Amino acid sequence: MMPFPWFVALRYMRESPGQTLLILGAVSVGVSVIVFLSALINGLQTSLIESTLGSQSHVTIEPPREAPRPLAVPGPDRVVARIVEPASQRLRSIDQWPVLVARLERTDGIDSVSPTVTGSGTGSRLDAHAPVVIRGIVPERFVRIVDLPAHMVAGSFLLDGGRVVIGSGLARELGLGVGDRMRLRSTEDIDDVVTIAGIFELGTEGVDDRWVVTSLRHAQSLFALPGGVTSIETTVRDVFAAEDVAAVIRDRTGLRAESWMTRNAQLLSGLSAQASSRTMIQFFVVVSVTLGIASVLIVSVVQKSREIGILRAVGTPSGRILLIFLIQGGVLGAAGSVVGSALGVFFAKAFESMTVEPDGSPRFLVQVDLALLLGTAALATGIGLVAAVLPARRAARLDPAAAIRGT
Repeated sequence: MMPFPWFVALRYMRESPGQTLLILGAVSVGVSVIVFLSALINGLQTSLIESTLGSQSHVTIEPPREAPRPLAVPGPDRVVARIVEPASQRLRSIDQWPVLVARLERTDGIDSVSPTVTGSGTGSRLDAHAPVVIRGIVPERFVRIVDLPAHMVAGSFLLDGGRVVIGSGLARELGLGVGDRMRLRSTEDIDDVVTIAGIFELGTEGVDDRWVVTSLRHAQSLFALPGGVTSIETTVRDVFAAEDVAAVIRDRTGLRAESWMTRNAQLLSGLSAQASSRTMIQFFVVVSVTLGIASVLIVSVVQKSREIGILRAVGTPSGRILLIFLIQGGVLGAAGSVVGSALGVFFAKAFESMTVEPDGSPRFLVQVDLALLLGTAALATGIGLVAAVLPARRAARLDPAAAIRGT
């Protein structure tokens, strides 16, 4: 048997279909707006982060910068005027890097670790020359940082026997193809002739136009760093905790540790602005829906004041009267969340299918997940309950005699 407050609440909703549909429509529209905007902004943020982190590590560890050394030190009885110039930064290896790699692999929050040698140089073929960034890697480790094999557009990801892989922009600039040979010269004035084993395209101009990826041992010989590495790159499980992990590494090792959040401060600022915009829009939608539900339920209380007075006169506790209108608000909020979620997902997917690139891929990816839908449903139900509090309290406080007389 249905509890009395539920029976009365559902009966009131059936007796006033216009008011019920009005509240249901308000909640549905509000929920659809929240779901649509959240899916669009979440998808945009995910795409930006993936495109940014697709070509770089989450945290990069490097040796400390060389500090300038003063040429003269002032004494107690003399004053020396001096100019302090920044010290030139030469490539240096991280001391005892194999031990550090092992320690990092045991650090909480770190997913993968890759030692690298990175330096500048020049690539040339015949009369064509181009500045390049030479990256020496351990392939089985580096692919967990940047998945180069998945972005190969020609050839294979092979780095043994004097073979290298290069970016698509650099290949076009120098007129190189798979199997061609190129001369590499590092800043240490050491050169070598290498064979192009493959060409990759990560979609980042600075990477595709400049990267030459070779084996760690080959890069060590090009930069005169036998057995050394210039940096250690890592990925973390939670990309937004990268700065915290970097701070821990700095404290424990004394080395420079920069997170992607530091290197991409403008991107992070943009993501924060997007999140703030979404929060503001959600706030105003919630306020509008809450006021709409409350106003309609207050009208319902006025219309049914005589019935409420009769219920109070026959001994119905005020708590049950209060519960009747809270149930209405909660049920309408929950029902509106279902309808609104369906509409929001439909609008998001329709928008994604309508905005496409020339190759047919979506220009704006939308991200709809269960957490978003459950969170929105809980929010809508809470809105319904909160909006019903004021009308419910007014109904519970009605004087039975005055309500029956209609005064």
